[in-house]
Amino acid sequence: MSPVKTIKTFRDLLSFLTIIPLGGKEDFIFTTAENMYLFPLIGAFIGLLGATYFVGSSVIVGFLLGLVNLVVALPTGFLVKLFPATMTVAFLLVLTGLQHFDGLIDLGNAVGLRNVHDRKMVAHAWTVTYSGAVLALVVEFAAFAGLFFVNPVFAFGAIIAAEVAAKLAMVTIVWVGKPSHKGLGSIFLSKAKKKHNIIAYIIAVLIVYPFFALTGNPLLGLAGVGIVLVSIPVAFGMEKVSEGVFGGVSGDMIGATNEVARAVTLVLFAVVLMVML
Repeated sequence: MSPVKTIKTFRDLLSFLTIIPLGGKEDFIFTTAENMYLFPLIGAFIGLLGATYFVGSSVIVGFLLGLVNLVVALPTGFLVKLFPATMTVAFLLVLTGLQHFDGLIDLGNAVGLRNVHDRKMVAHAWTVTYSGAVLALVVEFAAFAGLFFVNPVFAFGAIIAAEVAAKLAMVTIVWVGKPSHKGLGSIFLSKAKKKHNIIAYIIAVLIVYPFFALTGNPLLGLAGVGIVLVSIPVAFGMEKVSEGVFGGVSGDMIGATNEVARAVTLVLFAVVLMVML
C-alpha cells in the first residue's frame, strides 16, 4: 500500500468511526468496508483519546472536589470515580457520533414486534420506544459500571482495550453474518476482505498485551488478551440475535455489537482485576 493510499485509508476509517472532520470523499464507505480488518487499530486510537480524557477529567474533578471539600464535606472518593466514568462513556458516545448507540436503540425498538418486516421498519424510523431506551441505557450503564469499578491503575489500558474489543467484535459479526437487507450493513458484508480478518485479531493482541504485561505480571497481559477476545463470542451471540430479529446482520446490528462488546469488556476488566490483584 502506497503512502498516499495508506493516509487515505486511515482518514476514511477515522471519518467513518468518529466525528473527527477529515474531509473524506464519497467513496469512504467502500474504503472503510474493504479495510475493516484495521478497525482494531482505529479502536486503539479512539480508546487512547478516551483514556486520555478519563485521566484528564479525573485530575480536574479531583482538584475541584478538593477545593469544594475545604468548605463542604463531600464523599470525594465516590465522586472522583463517578464523574470521570460518566463523562468518559459520554465522551466515547459523542466521539463516535452516537451512530453505534443509535443501532442499539434500533435493536431495542425492534425487540418484541411480531414479524421481521415490522422490526425492519421500526429500526429505520426516527423514533425511540420504551424497549429501545431501556436496552440502550442498560448497556451503557454496564459500560459505566465497569469503568467505575475497574482498578484505577489499569483504567487507561482498560479503556483502550475495550475499544479494540468493540471494533474486533464488529469485524467478527461482519465475518460470520449474512445481510438482512440492502443497505450500509450489506456493503460491509460484501466488501470486507474476509481473508484479511485474521489480521484484526493479531493487531488486537499486539496492542492489548503490552498494556498489562509491562506491569511486571505476564499473567495480566494474558488476562487482558483473553478479555478482549471475549468479544468474539459476543459477536457470535449478536449475530444470532440479529438473525432472529432482522433475519440477518444490518448496519444497526454492527453498531449495537460495538456498544455491547465495549460494555462486556469493561465489566470483565473490573471483575478480573479485582480477583487477580
